[in-house]
Formats: sequence, structure tokens, C-alpha cells
Amino acid sequence: MKLFKTNPGIVIEKENEFFLITGQNWDVFINDDNIVEKIKDLTAKLPARDKSLITEVLVPIGNQELWACGVTYLRSKVGRQEESKLSGGADFYAKVYEAKRPEVFFKATANRVVGHQQKVRIRKDSTWDVPEPELTLMVTSSGKIIGYTIGNDMSSRSIEGENPLYLPQAKTYDGCASLGPCIYITDQPLDKSTLISLEINRNNKKVFEGNVALDQMKRTPEELVSYVYRECSFPHGCMIMTGTGIVPGNDFTLKAGDVISIRIDGIGELVNTVA
Repeated sequence: MKLFKTNPGIVIEKENEFFLITGQNWDVFINDDNIVEKIKDLTAKLPARDKSLITEVLVPIGNQELWACGVTYLRSKVGRQEESKLSGGADFYAKVYEAKRPEVFFKATANRVVGHQQKVRIRKDSTWDVPEPELTLMVTSSGKIIGYTIGNDMSSRSIEGENPLYLPQAKTYDGCASLGPCIYITDQPLDKSTLISLEINRNNKKVFEGNVALDQMKRTPEELVSYVYRECSFPHGCMIMTGTGIVPGNDFTLKAGDVISIRIDGIGELVNTVA
């Protein structure tokens, strides 16, 4: 089942049928440990319609905070070590990859997050920028994972590489993340073979592509949630990016006008243009 946040209301996609819910607050609706049962009850009563219901898709976040995790894949560890080699920070990334405690950090409030077909940004004071395609968890205020979406954690490799303490500046700014196009609702964990794919096009030509399966993730989603929630409360729930396993080479940087397409099996495709 999928939930789309739209201007007319919340659209449910279930078994190729579509249902519109109006008059519901997104934060209240999504922050529900029993959302699977709630959706089944609602769709049994509502009239089924077609895909034309999905118009004006909004970013699927309300008053939730967006958090992120780093160095959860081996490729990410290697990439972070490469970018921070000259600053002497490479060892930090090797250590956190092996450590019991993962890297988790605050990414953004909703006003800095954009949705499907909207524009993400690169910092004006950055010289090396990449998208980071990530499975993103929808977690209720009790800490239960009730769904998944696609996330793009925009990142300045030049700023973070200069000094690991510059991480907040490399990660958090206007247009620093995108989410969408929907929340995939399930009470089952995603299959480990689920594939995350990234494609970047520039002037209608493919300049990068890559993919990674979830079985390459060192940490489990539940483990990451436990650390984010350890000393923080989230009255509206929280969205958590789980890290990337796709890192473009050191000779690649994003440019204005690039089109970033991220696909995750079973969820869909998130497309953004770089401003």
C-alpha cells in the first residue's frame, strides 16, 4: 500500500485501486502504529477510483524532523575516507563503520525538504557536490517503522572533506533533501534484495549511474531507529535516512540543471532537478 500527500487530500494506492481521504491531518494520519489496519478499514468503505487521483503530489512530510545516518555501507566508508584524506579525518570514518554506535545526525526540518519533481540545491560555497540516494524510514512517535520512502540526502563533499566538524554545513541548508513520491506502508521488513538505483542526466545525457542492494547495509533499520530515539522524543514521528551505498567517483560533481533520478524497488521513483 502507498500513501500520497496531495493538495486535495491523502491518496491511498492499494492493489491498483486509488482512494481519496479528505479532511485528515497528515501528521495524525501517518503517526499511527496500527496504520495498516486503519488503511484496510478505510479502503473497505471508500469508493475506488483510478490513478488520476494522484495530482499535485506534495513532499510526504509534515511536522516530522528528518534525521540521517552515515557510513552504513562499505562504499560510503571508502568515499568519506577519500574525501577527508588530506584533512587527516579519514580514520574517523573507518572507526564509525566498525563501532557499535552508528553515525546519526539531524538533517532538516520540513521547510528545507522538497518533493518529487521539485528542485534540490547545491551550496554556493561548495565545489564538490553529490546526491546520496537512501532508503528513508517513516517511524511513529513510539519508534515503530510503519513505512518507507525514497530520500536524496544532498551533500557537499568539499565542505565535509575539509573537516568532519563541518558536517552540519555540508548537510543542512535550504533544499538540502528530497523525499517521495509516496510512503510505502507495510508491516513487513523490506526484502534484503531490494535494489536502490541512481541515475544522473546532464543535458539529456547520462553522466552517472549506480545501484546497491539493501543486503549491503551494515546496520539494520531497527538499530538506526534505536539510536535516533535513544534520548529524543518525536511527538509527530520521525523520518530517518539510512545512509547511501552509491557514491560517484572523485571526478564527479553535480551542476545546476542536472536531473537526479532515484528508484527503489516496490516504492517508485524520485526525480529532482538541481538548482
